[in-house]
Amino acid sequence: MTIQEMSTEVPAARSTTDLLDEADRYSFAFLDELSKRAIRRAILSAVAVPGYQVPFASRDMPVARGWGSGGLQITLGIVGPDDVVKVIDQGDDAGVNAANLRRLIQRTTGVTTTLDRREATIVQSRHRVPEEGMPDGQVLVLQVPVPEALRGIERRQSELRRMHAEADYSRMWVALYEDYVRHGAITKSTGYPVLVNGRYVMQTSPIPRWDVPRLHHHEGLALFGAGREKRIYAVPPFTDVVPLTFEDIPFEVERIPGAVCARCGSTESYLSEIPQQDAPSRWVCSDTDWCDRRTEGQS
Repeated sequence: MTIQEMSTEVPAARSTTDLLDEADRYSFAFLDELSKRAIRRAILSAVAVPGYQVPFASRDMPVARGWGSGGLQITLGIVGPDDVVKVIDQGDDAGVNAANLRRLIQRTTGVTTTLDRREATIVQSRHRVPEEGMPDGQVLVLQVPVPEALRGIERRQSELRRMHAEADYSRMWVALYEDYVRHGAITKSTGYPVLVNGRYVMQTSPIPRWDVPRLHHHEGLALFGAGREKRIYAVPPFTDVVPLTFEDIPFEVERIPGAVCARCGSTESYLSEIPQQDAPSRWVCSDTDWCDRRTEGQS
């Protein structure tokens, strides 16, 4: 072969599946063993100090940061060959984010994936806690875009560290009070701040207010991963998670008067609105697995 022929030869295209099938290219669960060990050490520190943001060396992942790279790293760091993994996107198993992350996890580990929360040992979620909660023995992994609960009131990282170290959350209380005075109610919906174990104010990730009470004395372990911000934090089982509110202003979840799920008829679940042309909006359960089982008459 001449030099000219070598320079013009184009290698055959190879699919992602072909690359992942080569055992010598990737270790189990995509990440190398040292990376997984570092993530597990950060998780152990986070479990030991509930609500505290543990820095970790976030790795480059084959997904864009902001699309679940932090949660994905936690899942790949803790998953084992015998685990069963479920991935949901705002309660939906068929969302683009959920489908792609599920495919990546399955192809790089070979573990079983499921759409049924009852079969899963690890549930990775974006913006929702499963409607039935998580029993003891299951791990909930939440994808977090912004882990810092105080970011809206303070931008300087040094000052944020001081406020957490001294438990100085007075400015957060002032912000909530100003919100109430301005609008007649605390309008913050997703990412509502909570006090964990009576010590740290924590960002609950973009879950709706509906799901915040589910984290209080949660039976399973909840892990929060922010890949872009390089932070991991946790809520161990049966930990106090109390939403910040005033004694005379009770915490309230979202309520849509008269809204009923068009599929299962539920009025006791978090509902998503489906706009329709020339007709009133329909409402369906955000948690599709829970809704499917109710529709089929399962418990």
